[in-house]
Amino acid sequence: MTEQFRVDPPTDADERTLLQGFLDYHRGTLLWKVSNLSTEQLTERAVDPSSMSLIGLVRHLGEVEKYWFHRALAGHDSPPKYWTAEHPDGDFDLVSPEQAEQDIADYREIVRRSDELAASHSLDSTFIRPGHDGPYSVRYLYIHMIEEYSRHNGHADLLRERIDGSTGE
Repeated sequence: MTEQFRVDPPTDADERTLLQGFLDYHRGTLLWKVSNLSTEQLTERAVDPSSMSLIGLVRHLGEVEKYWFHRALAGHDSPPKYWTAEHPDGDFDLVSPEQAEQDIADYREIVRRSDELAASHSLDSTFIRPGHDGPYSVRYLYIHMIEEYSRHNGHADLLRERIDGSTGE
């Protein structure tokens, strides 16, 4: 049985359900783009001189989820795992085939936890983003995350096609 990575978002639902549906769709698209590849293919840098790879995108979006949902919204002390002063692009630059499967598992757990944290807030709830003026609403957070995934899923489309010719929206 083939794993289903994404479900089309609803077309007629309340605002929260629509926003969650579109975010889940884009998260699923990312997982679909990294499916059925070897760990070497996941870490392949397919477009020189960029260090971007499919697993790098997974790591990057996991870090973005942690920043926005865990740190900014929930106020948790969850420092970046890959971004450091020494390696500001460590999510892309420090990938390894040996770590790729764990990176995907970590991403799935981060997303699960992000959904838990968001569920405890209304769309009108606000938070202050560390180091920035605010406030930001949970509604803004959903829209921003959908935008972030949309942009990076475009990158994933190109990387996946370059690796094995696989295409699809």
